[in-house]
Amino acid sequence: MSRIATPKIVVTNPIHAEVLARLNAIGNVEMNPNVEPWRESELAAQMGDADAMMGFMTDCVDEKLIGAAPRLKIVACALKGYDNYDVDACTRAGVWMSIVPDLLTEPTAELAIGLAIGLARNVLPGHALVNGGEFGGWRSTLYGTGLANSTVAIVGAGAVGEAIAVRLQGFGCKTILGVDPKSQSRLMTMVSLEEALSRSRFVFLAAPLNRTTHHMIDTTALEHARSDQFIINVGRGSVVDEAAIADALTANRISGYAADVFEMEDWGLSGRPREVCARLLAHPRTLFTPHLGSAVSEVRIAIEHRAVDNIEAALSGKKPPDSINSVGLRAREVQAA
Repeated sequence: MSRIATPKIVVTNPIHAEVLARLNAIGNVEMNPNVEPWRESELAAQMGDADAMMGFMTDCVDEKLIGAAPRLKIVACALKGYDNYDVDACTRAGVWMSIVPDLLTEPTAELAIGLAIGLARNVLPGHALVNGGEFGGWRSTLYGTGLANSTVAIVGAGAVGEAIAVRLQGFGCKTILGVDPKSQSRLMTMVSLEEALSRSRFVFLAAPLNRTTHHMIDTTALEHARSDQFIINVGRGSVVDEAAIADALTANRISGYAADVFEMEDWGLSGRPREVCARLLAHPRTLFTPHLGSAVSEVRIAIEHRAVDNIEAALSGKKPPDSINSVGLRAREVQAA
């Protein structure tokens, strides 16, 4: 007589205790206890008998991994940008794939504004000056630039780009330009990338990574940039060519670069660099954060809960609420003894 096996749920990153308790009530959870990702072989071994996976930014889910997981019903991503995940491979195998589409928007937009102010107002050099014991009171130094009366461009006018535009309303910007052929935003005036770069003091990059946007900001594009321009990247690292940014900074073709995302994080790109461009890290007119866009405690818990909602639905035979693909009957059915 056959019996229904308790589902195995693979979680590739540590999650909050209350979320883990929910998953434990659904099935047997195998969770990576460390913030460092499993090696490819370790993840493949875990997925061999997995019914569900909760994935994170550090994972790369491709056809090979899906093929090694015959029982898999869902890949529930605790993230919004899914360029590291092969949706078509999931669909072909009859595996649901879900994302968390909206909870990351506001904290990412907030960080974008913070990076812009921090970079343009010399917050990091100012901190070093005071902290180094050399500060003797006000001096006429470290003059920077404000958002007020500035022309600003947002490249990628999706949810995050729109949220950045909303927040800029309170800073008295002169003009807010947008670069996105699909956008209907009322807060931005849509222009070409070349015009945005040639007119703007601040350029926010909030574009997803795809074939069109890969290295969108490269040496050729930067030829149009203003020399007093600050570029802030909170979209995906490989939207820029980091070496080209370093070149532009060194040649004083732009004034500064801030980023929360880096090319080396884009696991789905076979030719990605394995570290952040050293010349970029060494340049004094930069400001970096370690992918903190959604790193707000309450938000991260909500994101994890949302991923559990999708897992719960899929394991119950229902369509996950945040699925981004459509699947019929699985091509492979595994009978549990």
